Amino acid sequence: MVSVDPSGTGSAVGTVRPTRPVPTSASYSITVRLLADPDPAVVGRIATAVGAAGGVVTAVDVAESRHDRITVDVTCSAVNGEHADEVVEALRAVDGVTVHKVSDRTFLLHIGGKIETHSKVPLRTRDDLSMAYTPGVARVCQALARNPDDVRRLTIKGNSVAVVTDGTAVLGLGDLGPGAALPVMEGKAALFKRFANIDAWPICLDTTDVDEIVAVVKAIAPGFGGINLEDISAPRCFEVERRLRDLLDIPVFHDDQHGTAIVVLAALTNALRCVGKPLGGVKVVVCGAGAAGTAVVELLLAAGVRHLLVWDREGILSPTDDRLSGSKRRLAERTNPEGVTGELPEALAGADVVIGVSAAGVIRPEWLELMNPGPVVFALANPDPEVDVDAARKIAAVVATGRSDYPNQINNVLAFPGVFRGLLDARARNITTSMLLSAAAALAGVVTDDQLNASYVIPSVFDPKAPKAVAAAVARAAGADPVADTVPVAEDEL
Repeated sequence: MVSVDPSGTGSAVGTVRPTRPVPTSASYSITVRLLADPDPAVVGRIATAVGAAGGVVTAVDVAESRHDRITVDVTCSAVNGEHADEVVEALRAVDGVTVHKVSDRTFLLHIGGKIETHSKVPLRTRDDLSMAYTPGVARVCQALARNPDDVRRLTIKGNSVAVVTDGTAVLGLGDLGPGAALPVMEGKAALFKRFANIDAWPICLDTTDVDEIVAVVKAIAPGFGGINLEDISAPRCFEVERRLRDLLDIPVFHDDQHGTAIVVLAALTNALRCVGKPLGGVKVVVCGAGAAGTAVVELLLAAGVRHLLVWDREGILSPTDDRLSGSKRRLAERTNPEGVTGELPEALAGADVVIGVSAAGVIRPEWLELMNPGPVVFALANPDPEVDVDAARKIAAVVATGRSDYPNQINNVLAFPGVFRGLLDARARNITTSMLLSAAAALAGVVTDDQLNASYVIPSVFDPKAPKAVAAAVARAAGADPVADTVPVAEDEL
């Protein structure tokens, strides 16, 4: 899912607690080991206590039974860490029960890391070793020195991606540093493998200097078939990506930008099918001019959106605003040549679509009433969206969020595995706008006419058709686009 803010730096515009009861989440799941009296009714009292505290019991296991005591493991989900503590305190208050140990299941899952490597070939005999390593491997090395294009075919390079971060924009949490970013990069690598069978490697850099980041990535690039930039704050991320694309002969993809943009365009394509409005005829407002917002704007313009305004801390971005510079000024010049000024309510007046890639609570539900009939609302900030979702659903024709507990989850995992699968399969040396547009169209097409409705404008992240469709579309676009600069595939490899 996307986690974004207006500046791309991870700083919050404001925090607004949701007005509805927040659902529990497996990400705040705990297992509590309890020592209890051998009373047949004790399990019922335990479950009642968890429920009364607002937790949800997902499993109760009797781990040990003795004549004088039973050991019970109760697993339950909570809303957040503080709520989990409240559930534990409720269990402490149950008669005949002692809390022995509390385990956070999310932390348990991360012990030792989430990914590993293993050999694809057997290494059981001398013959195995002589081919996989010395002396046989020397022949392969010499062949690659003579024909470097074969490196993609005869090594892991052809199926590998480096997931690179400096830890400055981790999720919606901000600058946490490279070590704290590593669990996210591991998770990204696991998703690459799960959804596209790509071997990805987390690379966390202990520098925020653009020159150093570019130099390090350039130096390690020979071992990879693609570079996935991740959680690098704006505006530095724009410069890092631009320079690496100029320097490298492998595709460079900043997922916070282009992955988000692909999924947003796909979901918007289908949302407009639901409300019967053409992409080129709607007025779109994008809240947030950070990495995600900038890429969303660029791809929407390329797809044919003609009426678009961007709002950020400065208000509606306008080329007449002397405070703007760099990427924000370029956005203003491309989206608001008339120099419209004002705040978010003025931008929303007469709009058909609002796309939030900013922070919690920046949109008041009543402002949606200013939009044209049948508005489309994408509120993608995580964990708390830009607008109260339940209130928005009473007004809007289609609502999408970045959360998994509402319909229409905008999740980047719908894009990046398939995009890189297609790039690697095509042996593309770079990535183009035509590939991004093709990926979005293919992802939108996974939702059939029979499936399409206001609560289903984007496929599930577990739909196996999604990464395959995206990969095929990207590979086709790469083959048809001279700018893609693909490496020819020999006939004997087909």
